[in-house]
Amino acid sequence: MITLRQLRYLASLARHRHFGRAAEECAVTQPALSMQVRELEREIGTELVERRAGEIALTETGAEVAQRAEHILAATRDLLDFARHRDVLSGELRLGIIPTLAPYVLPHVLPRLPSAYPRLHLEVRETQTKILLEELVDASLDVVMLALPVQGAEVETLRLFEDPFLLAVPAADPLPARGRVSVEEVDRHRLILLEEGHCLRDQALAFCAAATGDAPAGLGATSLTTVMQMVANGYGVTLLPEVAAGVEVRDKRVKLVRFIEPEPARTIGLAWRRTSPRKRDFAALGELFTQTLGLAAGRHTVAKNLRRERTRSRAPLP
Repeated sequence: MITLRQLRYLASLARHRHFGRAAEECAVTQPALSMQVRELEREIGTELVERRAGEIALTETGAEVAQRAEHILAATRDLLDFARHRDVLSGELRLGIIPTLAPYVLPHVLPRLPSAYPRLHLEVRETQTKILLEELVDASLDVVMLALPVQGAEVETLRLFEDPFLLAVPAADPLPARGRVSVEEVDRHRLILLEEGHCLRDQALAFCAAATGDAPAGLGATSLTTVMQMVANGYGVTLLPEVAAGVEVRDKRVKLVRFIEPEPARTIGLAWRRTSPRKRDFAALGELFTQTLGLAAGRHTVAKNLRRERTRSRAPLP
């Protein structure tokens, strides 16, 4: 009889393509994992893994079985969630979040969790969107917070809030802080972006390319903090999510300029497996995020920074 353990071992092997790393992930010895995979092959009646010196590859059947195993394991996880988590936001919850949100929203939300939901044990994983969605589908994560929309029939989403983009420029830049700019006024040759793989990079490229008819060309960085330091030192300009402004704009060498209406923005939301029984949990988590961030100083800090620049120019707020 096929066991969940065998399916879990095969799924891990499919991800790592290496017996040692798969065994480490499953917390078993390599011989034990190899033996269970062979038992699975005997049960199914065909070879699933091509064993070569120093590497492995899945057969065509093995790849299909591994993919189906991921769905079975995810459904099993959802079944356990249904049985174990009758109270809203109780027990273990594994949250994934993108790097352009985590440092700016979690410090506001995490301190409220112990008093609001004392029975909740939250685990947080911060990484890029593509990896988060892969881990969500294979049930390594329960819910993820990211920029919408996301593709995939297996995923449901909940919109939380709009996060407008601001133009961050060196303080000496001729763009007036007292006014608003259009996306067309952004010099794409000075645009500093995050490196490939960050959805924020793709969004900035989409806005600027749509307005100028050409893709921006600029330096790439691994974090918004690095990007903002490059802006402060005069290397260029960037599109900064408003939710990050309170943390990233503390340097007098940087000024923020708003875009004309309609402002470019990203939509932030939650995503989870369509089969998950914990939708009440995700709705409650989303409400906690929106309520808490509504009390946070993000918009007020942005307004303060903009007001500071306008005070220097002795111009009224728009």
